[in-house]
Amino acid sequence: MDVVEVRDRARALREQCERVVVGQGRIIDQLLVALLADGHVLLEGVPGTAKTLLARVFAAGLKLTWRRIQFTPDLMPGDVLGTNLFDFNANRFVLTPGPIFTQVLLADEINRAPPKTQAALLEAMQERSVTLDGTTHSLGGAFFVVATQNPVEQEGTYPLPEAQLDRFLLKVKVSYPARDDERALVRAHGRTAATPSLDGLKLAPVADEAWLVAARQTVGSLTVSDEVLDYAVDLARATREQQSLLCGASPRAAAMLTAAARAVAVLRGRDFVTPDDIKTVAVPCLAHRLVLAPAAELEGLTAESVLTRLIETVAAPR
Repeated sequence: MDVVEVRDRARALREQCERVVVGQGRIIDQLLVALLADGHVLLEGVPGTAKTLLARVFAAGLKLTWRRIQFTPDLMPGDVLGTNLFDFNANRFVLTPGPIFTQVLLADEINRAPPKTQAALLEAMQERSVTLDGTTHSLGGAFFVVATQNPVEQEGTYPLPEAQLDRFLLKVKVSYPARDDERALVRAHGRTAATPSLDGLKLAPVADEAWLVAARQTVGSLTVSDEVLDYAVDLARATREQQSLLCGASPRAAAMLTAAARAVAVLRGRDFVTPDDIKTVAVPCLAHRLVLAPAAELEGLTAESVLTRLIETVAAPR
């Protein structure tokens, strides 16, 4: 599959999403980057900004199965992964799969579940498999996690540890749409208080799992010059030399940054990566992997602001 075909199908998926989710084109682009780079996305935004609806539209556009898990403080790992139950007729244990056995998984309000339940996703997100009672079950090549969390209401939540955050290729902040976009959204969906039905919207799949697998292979085969590779590595290493950061980006973060930049290049119709592709995804790919020093927090700095300043200072190849 060539780059142009991948780009055109991705554009068709973007257009279909924008028919339903108005004013969130930037978020859709980030989801496409993660999807093509075989990564996962953490969406951070207040309720009512269409995070759940967007995940459903994505699944419908790719003809993939979709399931949602509402994370709560009493949610247990077995509620996510499933369990082996004894079948008296067959005289053996039989797997009763949990909701994680799907292709697109929406982990809604993931920070409301305790760490033990959050950790149930680690193997699935990294290895695309689930191990129960010593037996490993594959989740398939199309497994894609879209997790959400509310940045405002923190009472009764369990902040995601660095190891969990590192499993997400991108962390994207979902903001409010512009006024005109919000007006168009209200006109389109303001007839009822219920969430729009996908059946009523008549969404047609623009691709399938076979296309997704081939598209990811195309993205992975893109050319990255030594100069651009050096730039990605230098940017990651520069985060480790900042006094305002207790912990900088890891070598795996640099690899993920390059993978995400490959997807950006394909979405722009190119078969090679440029420094601008690296810059486009640097903040959503690296910021959530950085740990601020206490003094920097007191000064009102954020990981995003520190990283933005670094992007301006680290020399990019021409």
